[in-house]
Amino acid sequence: MGFVLPVLFALLAAFSNASATVLQRRAALTVPQSQGFRLSLILDLLRRPVWLAGMVAVVVAGVAQAVALATGPLTLVQPLFVLELPLALLLASMTTGRRMPRVMWQAVVAVVAGLGVALGAAAPGHGQDDVTLARWLPALVACGVGTVLLAGAGLRRPVGKARAGCLGAATAVCYALTAALMKDAMRVLDTDGLTGFLTTWQTYGFAAAGVGAVLLLEHAMQGGPLVASQPALTLGDATVSLLLGVLLYQEGIRTGWWLLPQVLGVALIVVGVLVLARRGVDLRPGR
Repeated sequence: MGFVLPVLFALLAAFSNASATVLQRRAALTVPQSQGFRLSLILDLLRRPVWLAGMVAVVVAGVAQAVALATGPLTLVQPLFVLELPLALLLASMTTGRRMPRVMWQAVVAVVAGLGVALGAAAPGHGQDDVTLARWLPALVACGVGTVLLAGAGLRRPVGKARAGCLGAATAVCYALTAALMKDAMRVLDTDGLTGFLTTWQTYGFAAAGVGAVLLLEHAMQGGPLVASQPALTLGDATVSLLLGVLLYQEGIRTGWWLLPQVLGVALIVVGVLVLARRGVDLRPGR
């Protein structure tokens, strides 16, 4: 099957996450905003059926992502989640009855084309399956410190672009770390079975990082406009995941002159994401 299976499941995960984003953002718009980090936000959201539906989509996305990471490299699977933003906006447009203007369709094409060019030029390859604790420790510390600093900077600011951007970036780091830990846990499941999976620290590590990512995501959605939070989340997740794939799993990507089309692809993605986030789609039902 080669890379077909991980790509298919990564696309399914991206679609499920996009559905979850639309549902969760609609729910987040119905609860009171807060200036600080509060766990009670989840209790408020639990009373919203639309948020619960979004969490079901999150679970489906998690299962699909686990299969993708178990069968493919981190540097291939995670960049495909860049498609979450165009998919989320397309879904939001359909559910609200608001048509997307031509410039947004052009931005969607730019993101898809850029992703294809970048991944085709990079040709991510499988690396080492077993990551030693010595390689894990610096990554865990760096991700933990980065998340705390970004979240702290965001929570100290009033509702607006700076707050949303910082919280979106913190969420991205958590998501990337979750994926990296999930990939290692899936390796343990394959080699040691369910008992090994339930007793390895990576399983509880990705569970904790995932919960932290969900909490930060809800606050990022409340913290300010999509134009600030979504680019930080979308591009940050792909970037940090790429670094973790190369540094932790030693997955290879092509260098030399291949870097030129990679840069071109990334530039198309960045421009497309910024246009889509800036224009956005109002998630409230149309009239």
